[in-house]
Amino acid sequence: MLFNMDKTIVFIDGAYLSYISKDFGKGKPLRYKIEKFSTNLCNDLNLSCEEIYYYTAPPYKSSTPTESERQRQRNYDKFISKLKLSIPKIIVREGRCQKIDNSFQQKGVDTLMTMDLLKIAEQKKVGSIILITSDTDFVPIIKDIREGHNIQVILAYFTDKRRKSAFSLSNYLWKVCSKRILIRKEHFLQVAR
Repeated sequence: MLFNMDKTIVFIDGAYLSYISKDFGKGKPLRYKIEKFSTNLCNDLNLSCEEIYYYTAPPYKSSTPTESERQRQRNYDKFISKLKLSIPKIIVREGRCQKIDNSFQQKGVDTLMTMDLLKIAEQKKVGSIILITSDTDFVPIIKDIREGHNIQVILAYFTDKRRKSAFSLSNYLWKVCSKRILIRKEHFLQVAR
């Protein structure tokens, strides 16, 4: 089966993109549309954004949810329902949020992304995948997609140029990707590029 090299699917680690948005907003998240952000990235690479996979987890709720937890859930549900109406199509994949001591961690998100990456590669519908993550756990699947399925994997990354920061990238992840694109504040803007 032949596939269009210009067709691209964007895979977004929602937590990572949120950190980037907050950094650009000096601690406050930027207001932007995920579909426009993804299209802007693709346009910079002369690619066509066909679909977007967005990975996240609903907010943590205790066994007896507080009013604050219920309000966070209502806000999250409203956000997700809007995403599902977007064009290009956004497929929302949800893990779960776990509370460990006093910190919150997403669980299952990486596994869902790995499963979807493999499924898309096997279907051979696209020539490129843009991956927005900083997680080295994806290196084996990226290598398989590039070598076994002949699909280019482009890493969309951000750096604050500080050593050992939340935005530090592994050379292992950097080297396994076909190309790399630096995420800039302009990618979040609503203006068509």
